[in-house]
Amino acid sequence: MSGHTENSITVDAPFDLVWDITNDIENWPRLFTEYSSLEVLSREGDTTAFRLTMYPDDNGKVWSWVSERTVDRANRIVRARRVETGPFAHMNILWEYTELPGGTQMRWTQDFAMKPDAPVDDEWMTDNINRNSRTQMALIRDRIEQVARDRQNAPLPR
Repeated sequence: MSGHTENSITVDAPFDLVWDITNDIENWPRLFTEYSSLEVLSREGDTTAFRLTMYPDDNGKVWSWVSERTVDRANRIVRARRVETGPFAHMNILWEYTELPGGTQMRWTQDFAMKPDAPVDDEWMTDNINRNSRTQMALIRDRIEQVARDRQNAPLPR
């Protein structure tokens, strides 16, 4: 068995702003509410390896893992995978960005499988990822739209 999720949201902001903010991974602890820290481990071309650490869960457990992320701005996609998989047998993520008349659609697709000894199964994790992705995407949308409004209302340089 394996898990698959697809979630999307439209951000009322231009592609360049959405791309730049969501791919500024060093800023993720301020963009996402679930990450306490991010440490860049290496960069090679368009690929970055980094360690993400979450805030403690309800049981006080702190989850941390290494991921690798490759950006492809020309095709408006980002591919990521967990290098340290933890309870996952594998975790692959695709971010897609599409310009629309009302802004920029951001879509996250996650394909994964839980290890047999993981504390939860694929079905539980699918529900968890769907719920959490919707929450984080709405927060990210709101934050980017605020930046877009602030820039739009900024005085012109003299």
